Amino acid sequence: MGYSETDWKAINTIRLLAVDATFKANSGHPGAPMGCAPAAHVLFNKFMTFNPQNPDWLNRDRFVLSNGHGCMLQYALLHLFGYKISMDDLKAFRTVDSICPGHPEAHDTPGIEVTTGPLGQGFANAVGLAVAQAHTAAVFNKPGYDLINNHTFMLFGDGCAMEGIASEAASAAGHLQLGNLIAIYDDNRISIDGDTKCAFTEDVSKRFEAYGWHVQQVDDGDNDLEAIEAAIKKAKEVKDKPSMIKLRTTIGFGSLLQGTGGVHGNALKEDDCKQVKKKFGFNPDESFVVPNEVYEMYHKHASEGASAEQAWNDLFKKYSEEHKELAADLKRRIDPKKPLPDGWEKKLPIYKPTDPAVASRKLSEAVLEAIHEVVPELISGSADLTGSNNTRWKKAIDFQPPNLGIGDYAGRYMRYGVREHGMAGMMNGMSAYGTIIPAGGTFLNFVSYAAGAVRLSSLSHQRVIYVATHDSIGLGEDGPTHQPIETLTHFRALPNMMVWRPADGNETSAAYYMALTSHETPAILALTRQNLPQLENSTVQNGIKGGYTLIEAENADVTLVSTGSEVSICVEAVKKLKDDNITARVVSMPCTEVFDAQPKEYQLKVLPDGIPAMSVEAMSTYGWEKYSHEQFGLNRFGASGAYKDVYKKFEFTPEGIAKRAKATVDFYKGVKPRSPINRAFQQLL
Repeated sequence: MGYSETDWKAINTIRLLAVDATFKANSGHPGAPMGCAPAAHVLFNKFMTFNPQNPDWLNRDRFVLSNGHGCMLQYALLHLFGYKISMDDLKAFRTVDSICPGHPEAHDTPGIEVTTGPLGQGFANAVGLAVAQAHTAAVFNKPGYDLINNHTFMLFGDGCAMEGIASEAASAAGHLQLGNLIAIYDDNRISIDGDTKCAFTEDVSKRFEAYGWHVQQVDDGDNDLEAIEAAIKKAKEVKDKPSMIKLRTTIGFGSLLQGTGGVHGNALKEDDCKQVKKKFGFNPDESFVVPNEVYEMYHKHASEGASAEQAWNDLFKKYSEEHKELAADLKRRIDPKKPLPDGWEKKLPIYKPTDPAVASRKLSEAVLEAIHEVVPELISGSADLTGSNNTRWKKAIDFQPPNLGIGDYAGRYMRYGVREHGMAGMMNGMSAYGTIIPAGGTFLNFVSYAAGAVRLSSLSHQRVIYVATHDSIGLGEDGPTHQPIETLTHFRALPNMMVWRPADGNETSAAYYMALTSHETPAILALTRQNLPQLENSTVQNGIKGGYTLIEAENADVTLVSTGSEVSICVEAVKKLKDDNITARVVSMPCTEVFDAQPKEYQLKVLPDGIPAMSVEAMSTYGWEKYSHEQFGLNRFGASGAYKDVYKKFEFTPEGIAKRAKATVDFYKGVKPRSPINRAFQQLL
């Protein structure tokens, strides 16, 4: 093995860049980078293969910093190895518009694989990256062509270990026998509240052994580089289990406050900065210093990565001659423009009004059945609700370790178990790998269980599809614990998230079309348990606009704006209103986010000036004032009973809607209200 003075100079350079950046920002977490620098140096310089000149090279090793508050560790490494992160970028740490934000964000910074920060999320992302690698390798690797063989390395701390999502993902990874996943546990025994003995005294190693991981321990992570190297080497040799290396470190190593919570989330004081620099052999009066030999050492390894990519490109060229179709498919999948196979959309089911009524969860299943062969990168799955979510096509093979005899790694159906949050975090990692599009199912109400990871789908621009069935009080007998009321409001408020609630088959196909072609926007598909009729004037072309006029009428007295299962009830309400000499229009609004992206002229055709609009949705009314003057919804919890009885109880019936529409018309009599689309800030947008 053997480590030189230059190795230690590199380690201390990493530490001091973290010290200087957090001191300059007067903000940040220097403790974890100072404690983890030795392990990071050994990992990046001895084991990881990557090319800073092409951060997106497919077969690169991935690194995930789950304890993302320690991001100066990663920014320093990326700068030193030659990624496009300059010294000025490091100096701008935690300032507005810097590419070195306060926690790692994948779309801001070259070399950052996934957006981490909320603890435990990166852990689940890393499991997802490992799943994607195992699947991609199983599909594309052929004898003599070991195209996809990268590892995912992940660093996590006590906070991540405490978060439930990490437990979910670790359990799944152990079951899946992901030998390509190596996690280093920064066991510094400090969290924000101080010593972990106040709240976290479990035996983490035994826990991971119980999950089915290969577990090792390094007692001196501050000094014993040889032991760190030996542990990572051993972990790479284990092919049938994920590996966890418990690494005992001292948080803030070298600081006057080392080993205490005082160096966790605060920049070092000036005197401490100076003494630690002096201790490590640096000039205490200089900042942001990198010795030339450190750059040279790291640039040498980076050039080895560039050579590895060139060798891979040569291998892929030969592979393309021998396996033309597979090579073309892989090339398409990793194209930055992310094209789907030509003509795939022609497979989307189309419906006529005379077709039978079908639950939208079954309509979703019909889409998956129709397109799975022509969109081979689509991987479906469910959090233990396969039969309820209808997320599995008939010929699907499960993604499973081959030795279990119930599937293989080329399988495209994920059994996530009852792990909604872990599923969502894993899907973010699967999407980030770059070769697959993950879709995962649960009940809409339990997407709230996954909300932390769903939020990161949006923030990190991941194409993830949440198949969220049992979308309302229409699920019936399971009652208020399962009936979502506030859920759509919550996720509609989330930037860069499409929330779809289709009203019939064509709108369901439209939802999938948009979910699959929106490369940087995730989607939630809210789907019914109860049957929905196929609607007149519903088309895929209308649906992909997010909102459209389903029933038009001259000299209309009121517009009914609705989504999902309530749209067809509004259609029936139009007939009731006609008996009272009230003329109603109906607008179907399957996705407000996509409707918001349409030209204002189109929006005003759908929701014109001069006609009062009333929204109808069997859940919270919050947010509907943006599209309607009056709102009919449910601002209380639901009830247990047969779905038709529950709808009747809350008056989501043609009669109940007509009664409120009549009240709306009476209220606005003699008034020509402006469209809710016309807003003061509209011209500024």
